[in-house]
Amino acid sequence: MTTLLELKNVSKQYGKDTLALSDVNFSVNEGEFISIIGPSGAGKSTLLRCMNRMIDANRGEILFDNVNVLDLKKRDLRKLRTKIGMIFQHYNLVNRLSVIENVLHGRLGYKTVIGGALGFYSEEEKRQAISLLKILGLEDQMYKRCDQLSGGQKQRVGIARALIQDPKLLLCDEPIASLDPNASKVIMDHLKNISTTMGITVLVNLHQVDVALSYSDRVIGVSKGKVVYNGSPSDITNEEIHGIYGSEAGELIMDFGGKHVG
Repeated sequence: MTTLLELKNVSKQYGKDTLALSDVNFSVNEGEFISIIGPSGAGKSTLLRCMNRMIDANRGEILFDNVNVLDLKKRDLRKLRTKIGMIFQHYNLVNRLSVIENVLHGRLGYKTVIGGALGFYSEEEKRQAISLLKILGLEDQMYKRCDQLSGGQKQRVGIARALIQDPKLLLCDEPIASLDPNASKVIMDHLKNISTTMGITVLVNLHQVDVALSYSDRVIGVSKGKVVYNGSPSDITNEEIHGIYGSEAGELIMDFGGKHVG
């Protein structure tokens, strides 16, 4: 197995007092589907955003494709980000633009500033956008403005926008936190399918333990900025869930929807 991403002693501090990440170490293989679980404020979002330098870690190394992300200057960082797609909880779409225009924005990392500003996209890029929208079940919404879509549809536009970058890695920051259970299942099924059929490595931040256990090859549990679990979803115990979630754990264990844990 080829290692795609490796974090070595990664720490992030905000101000004097807030240690968001503390000596985080783990590696990710090509094609893996990994869920990062933990309570709100555990550092999951900071962790994901350090990987593509949306946030700068204070210490450590983040190796992506054998390159230390923390050493990259502006142009090289822009190039790196084309290989790391990002999916956000609140979609980050331009609501007044159409679905297909939002998807094509995923190609901006490949454009000159002027080309991007003028919206110059090749016929091949447009064909690719249409093809991705079909895969994601959005061919009928292609020319609708994004503010006319449901939350689940908006998230699928976000996925298409990330995929048109031709990424090696997808970072998904709480992609189902704003969605109802049906829309959540659709999104998770698409992400799993993308990982399986396209060979793209997927890292998903999740608050929902049962979802993480159902979809992941591996689960990483984060609590107070530290990795406290890193292993197979089938091996996690109730005690370990308590270790990750503290007082919230009781509700989560009851919510497993029939999935036996421990």
